[in-house]
Order: sequence, then C-alpha cells, then structure tokens
Amino acid sequence: MVLLALVPALYSAFALATGSGELTVEEKARVEAVLKPTTDFSQAEKFEALQAGAATSIEEPGRLAFSHFSTNLPESRRMDFRLGNALFRKLWVAAPSSTQASDGLGPFYNARSCEQCHKDDGRGMPPDGKNPGTMFLRLARPAATDEERALLAETMAPNLADPVYGTQLQDKAIAGVKAEGQMKVTYSDLPFTFPDGSVVTLRKPDYALSDLRYGPLDKTTTLSPRLAPQMIGLGLIEAIPEERLRAHADPDDADLDGISGKLNIVRSLDGKTRIGRFGWKAETAVVGDQVAHAFAGDIGISTPAVDRPHGDCTSAEVDCLALATGIQERLGKSEAPDPILELVTHYSRHLAVPARRKSGFPDVLKGKQLFYASGCIACHTPKFVTAKDAAFKEFRFQLIWPYSDLLLHDMGDGLADGQIVGGATGREWRTPPLWGIGLTSTVTGKAFFLHDGRARTVEEAILWHGGEAVKARDNYAKLSRTDREKLIAFLESL
Repeated sequence: MVLLALVPALYSAFALATGSGELTVEEKARVEAVLKPTTDFSQAEKFEALQAGAATSIEEPGRLAFSHFSTNLPESRRMDFRLGNALFRKLWVAAPSSTQASDGLGPFYNARSCEQCHKDDGRGMPPDGKNPGTMFLRLARPAATDEERALLAETMAPNLADPVYGTQLQDKAIAGVKAEGQMKVTYSDLPFTFPDGSVVTLRKPDYALSDLRYGPLDKTTTLSPRLAPQMIGLGLIEAIPEERLRAHADPDDADLDGISGKLNIVRSLDGKTRIGRFGWKAETAVVGDQVAHAFAGDIGISTPAVDRPHGDCTSAEVDCLALATGIQERLGKSEAPDPILELVTHYSRHLAVPARRKSGFPDVLKGKQLFYASGCIACHTPKFVTAKDAAFKEFRFQLIWPYSDLLLHDMGDGLADGQIVGGATGREWRTPPLWGIGLTSTVTGKAFFLHDGRARTVEEAILWHGGEAVKARDNYAKLSRTDREKLIAFLESL
C-alpha cells in the first residue's frame, strides 16, 4: 500500500512531459540534482523503491515478478500487451501445417518460442549435464580481405558469419534435416582466495562443438556463448537520451580513472545509425530490432523487418534451403506478418521492473554505501532520467535506477570471448542493468549470471570482473566477510 501511494507522487516529482524534448533551465537543474550520486546512506533516497519510475510494478514479487506490465500502461493498450504475451509464448511448428498461422519454424532453430529462452521473462540457463539449458553459441569471424572489410564498413554489420553455419549454431531442426551440431561445455574449478583467507571456487567454462553435420567451421570463426537476459525495463532503457549515454562514455580514459566506457554505434533495421543499448555487446539499438533478430535467428521465423524465412540457413546448407516456408500469401509476405512483430515488441517493451525490497533496511543501506565506495558505480551508473519526448508517453521523463551505463567495458581475459561485434572487441561487454537481479532465482528457480551463466551467485559474478573492473573487484575482496554480505544484500534488494 505504501508503494501504491507513492506512484502518484512520482508523477509530480517527474511529471509525464509532452511536446518538445528540450528541457527548460529549471528542468535541467532538477535532472542534474537528482542524478548526482548520493553521499547520504542513512536512509533510502526519494523514490528509490520505485526503481522504474511510474512504470514500476508493485505486484507481489513471486515467480511471475518479471511478467507484469508497466503500472502506468494505459488501459487501452493492455489488451495488446496480453496479445503480445500470448505470441511470446506461442509454439511455432514446421511448415506446411494445418495450423497455418503457426507454421514456419526453422528449418534450423534454437527454440520454438521466445518463452523457451526467456522462461517467465527471466534469464536463460546454461547446460548442467542433466538439463540441456537454453544457451547457444554465436558464430563470427573477422574480415579477411579488403573487400570484406569494405563490406562491413558500408553495411555496419556487426561481423561476418561463418560461411557454413551462419551467425549461430542451431542445435535443433525440423523433420527432414539434421541439426547443425551441438555445443559442449565443460567446467574446471578456479579457486579465488580472499585476503582474509576464505576461498570461493569459481567455475571456468570451456566451449567446443560436436556432431557438426555440414563440414568444419571456418578456421577463423570464434565461438561466443549467449544466455538470454531478463526482459524487464527494456522500454525505459530505450527512452534514455542519447546525450546522457554519450556523456558517460570515455573511450580514451581522459579522466584517468581507469574506466573507459565506449559506445557501440550500430545501424538499425530502419537504416538509421544509433547507439547500441541491447545485447551482451550492445549490438542492437531498439527493442523492435532485438525481437525481429530473435525471431529469425533463434526460431527461424521471418517478419516484415527481417525477411529470412529459412532462418539462419546458409547457401552451404542446401537441404535446409529446399524446405517449404510458412509464408501464407493471404496472411502476408512473412511467416510472422503484421501485427505479430509489433505486438511482441509492445509486450517486450512494457515488461515492468519490480519495486525494490528493503531499500531502507540498515544492512542494505550499508551495502549500498560499500557498493559506491568500492567503485562499482563507475560502470553501474545508478540512475537516469528518461527523455522528455520519449516515443511512448508512459516512459517520458521518468527517474529510473538501472545501475548500468549501457557502455562497453574491457572485462579482462577471464571473460573474453575473442569475438568482435561492431565496435566491441573480444574483451568488451556491455554493462548489464542490475535491476531485478535479486529476484533471479525467484523467477527461474536457479540463479546464473554473466553472459554464459558461469557464475552461480552474485558474488561469483563480481569475482569474475577483470580489466577495467579489477580495482572494484579487489576493493570488494578486501572487505570483511560481514561487509561483503551487506554489499550482496544491497544487490539482492534491486
């Protein structure tokens, strides 16, 4: 009830704005004042519990904590959210089929629905020997000739696909074709010893391929595992002004703080150049593109935005290309014609961030102070104010707390995948938002963190930080066990 009462108050604190995106002098002053990192850890900051502004979900944070719509979503648009939800969970089937509105799966694929990778809108899971998990391998190779380099520069493509297996390994296939192959992951123990003598055993993964059905990979193709991230808060991230992201970027470390956050500039499907905000390497700029690429690459379904009815099949996979598609001319020119892509995008954009829990508890406040003092906010920027002229009214001029700068950072050799994606090097990753991290196991049953799920706890994820983040990691490691627990308690309150 207290949170519910706060929602109207937030509207008055940062009212939903209309019209020009230009801020008045008064508004600029308010924004600068509220975005200044706090130095008072004696109490929670104003509106901190509503970490997604007026869009914050105040529903009970149970198993479906990531599946609620933005609290301020107009009633007139909630039916579209529900329709998008149904399509997100829809199981696609191979063509031809009697269920003509559902066929077109594959021929190669990693999942039959969005829901299979984003279980209950949460994170995916790596294989564990008993469960195959929902992780897949991105495939990419560097340009080898002047012609290929010119092509990448002209198209702003993130990278070159493997000539046989395309952009990712497809471990499933419809009847009549053989899946491309299987991912194999093995783990070895890597002990981390704290200065106080206590030890945490990390697990170091090693990735390989087996049962390749169509020949060998190109010798320069790299493998990069990908775990599906949670789906919450995407529309708000999309609404952060570009100038704010640019202001945080420091690619040459001009301020000499050891942190050199970098923008990944990408070309969207509409041809416009934007700042990448989504994906583990910030390779996608807008929610709609992320959804369209997932339909094509993960499920093998074409949309009006990405016309690939054979999914990720390549010219080397002739049996795949010879199979029927699910295009029904009476329905449209793609397997998922309008308004399917629009509805799934609407659903994805409006999945709400849950309200904070225990934000004013003494241990959580102490943990927050330690998080700030350890230097974690150099990359995990606490808060932003969204654009005054954001495309969707419910996301306009909202104070949000994603704890991310959305920039690329060098995370060291331990997390490096060697894969170049646009402006991201093989050691660089986008800072993932932390909101909702404390509900990960509540939603998925288990908690796995980082791009490949190697970390089984928040602490393990911290200890894998290297490169630009090594100082913050070491500051964490130097804390007493009690203080480390308080810092983790703060993160689990997000």
